[in-house]
Amino acid sequence: MRKMRFIIAMGLLIAAPLQSFADVNIFACEPEWASLAKEIGKDKVTIKTATSAFTDPHHIRARPSLIAAMRSSDLVVCSGNDLEVGWLPILLEKAKYEVQRGQIGNLMAADYVKKLAVPKVLDRRHGDVHPGGNPHVHLNPHNILKVAKELTKRLKKIDEENSDYYQQNLASFSANWTDATNQWEKKAASLKNMPIVVHHKSWVYLNDWLGLDEVAALEPKPGIPPSASHLENLLNLLENKPAKAIIRAPYEDDRPSKWLSDKSNIVALELPFTVGGNNKVEDLYSLFDNTIDQLLGANK
Repeated sequence: MRKMRFIIAMGLLIAAPLQSFADVNIFACEPEWASLAKEIGKDKVTIKTATSAFTDPHHIRARPSLIAAMRSSDLVVCSGNDLEVGWLPILLEKAKYEVQRGQIGNLMAADYVKKLAVPKVLDRRHGDVHPGGNPHVHLNPHNILKVAKELTKRLKKIDEENSDYYQQNLASFSANWTDATNQWEKKAASLKNMPIVVHHKSWVYLNDWLGLDEVAALEPKPGIPPSASHLENLLNLLENKPAKAIIRAPYEDDRPSKWLSDKSNIVALELPFTVGGNNKVEDLYSLFDNTIDQLLGANK
């Protein structure tokens, strides 16, 4: 009889609702949001990341593995502001209602921060511009915390049973992140007004946060590869208004920055841009640590 009751009890345990033990499936468009989701969700979430630090988030293919991951997702976290406009809508066509735009399972980070570089005039002749402003909002740590708070709200609603768990994780992250941000700002104080050249205008939030002075861009217009004549013009410009560094993301062509660096004797930096951008950047904390360290090394 005892054996029979044990078997029945085990059967009831196995048959109990598995949802309470299941992870929340998160689809993160970019590594920075995957890392943030892990900070808040920890062992209660399973995360699929659509891009890496070495892929341009503007341009990826909606491949079958991403479609499968999107179909099973409970929460989609992306930058938004049309950064993923070329591929995310295709994936969402295959997803459930709860992760569609405007629903609890659809979080676009740019919706929760102040947008920079919002164009006054929309004209394709100006290059690849985003109507709602620059989408790379993660490069200011204050924005990360704002998105973390919204992400926590979403997780608490999707997984109410673990609501306190997510709130506790947010409290811990918020305290640690605020302390780290204060330390970064003190450490990087000397970077204010540091003149830089960028490959693509991806760095406006970092520039705004640290007070960097973007004096030129390798791309004549956003998304337009630099021509030989444009690089020559930049070289002439920098003779009169020198910069301290030429910066680019890991997924961008290194040849233009190397050419300009060789000709101008200005250091070329490959900043990590996001989590995984180099072997020292394993999370959001090391992303900002490494970025600031590289800039300080160039600003001598």
